[in-house]
Amino acid sequence: MHSGAGYKIVKLATGVHSVHSMAHQETFHPAIGPVAEAETLYVRQLRLFERLLQTPGEFVMWDVGLGAAANVLTVLRATREISCRLRVLSFDQTLEPLKFALQHAAELGYIVGYEEHLQRFLREHQLEFKEGSQTVNWELHLGDFPTLLMQPAAQKFPKPHAIMFDAFSPATNPGMWTEPLFANLFRLLDPRSPCALPTYSRSTMLRVTLLLAGFFVGLGHATGEKEETTIAANTLELVEEPLDRRWLSRARRSTSAEPLWEPVYRQSRLSPETWEKLQQHPQFA
Repeated sequence: MHSGAGYKIVKLATGVHSVHSMAHQETFHPAIGPVAEAETLYVRQLRLFERLLQTPGEFVMWDVGLGAAANVLTVLRATREISCRLRVLSFDQTLEPLKFALQHAAELGYIVGYEEHLQRFLREHQLEFKEGSQTVNWELHLGDFPTLLMQPAAQKFPKPHAIMFDAFSPATNPGMWTEPLFANLFRLLDPRSPCALPTYSRSTMLRVTLLLAGFFVGLGHATGEKEETTIAANTLELVEEPLDRRWLSRARRSTSAEPLWEPVYRQSRLSPETWEKLQQHPQFA
């Protein structure tokens, strides 16, 4: 086990290694490991092969929670033989996990082969390269994500076709899971361009939050110990198993369903106002 700068390498039950944040007391991709989780949640669930081939011009991915770059690198490695132009916007408050991971590339595995690219990315915060048949344009936006979304400059970000949402949990990082954040994110999407957002959480609170923000929401693929996750999209066609009215009834009974309206974690039942809004969502018509 190696540690430094608030992070350490930990060995998971599957035998693979991952990065643990001592400040948040959370391990990145803790159930099945960085690569397996990214392949399940993003590569397969987003139907990346199919969508990359069908998208003319650039395919834009937002990587919300760069962390140690496992999600981005897994996507790049999985799609490098597809003739495509992939543009990635990574968002995070710090580059420390990535710097730490780069020092332990051999143990983590998924970084091997991308070391030089990552070193340049850390220096310049932008990177263009060709890998296999793909052309990659990767840029970093460093800062507080909720604040970035509220600034006028956010309107100029290229509109995403897919969003990998991988923030620390609401209990330790509530500012990344509020209804205003997801509502701002939804407003930045191009309604004419289908966009899907998978994430590891399956909480009722999150799903209610996404629905109120304007997304269509459904059951996401299982990952390791989690029998399901969550996927949201701006079009119902990208959601294979949409939540139905039976889920809506369960949400009403839940003791932890009301969205976070401000960046303070708490659990509570749906308010009458939220319940009324939920029933009016077109997904449940």
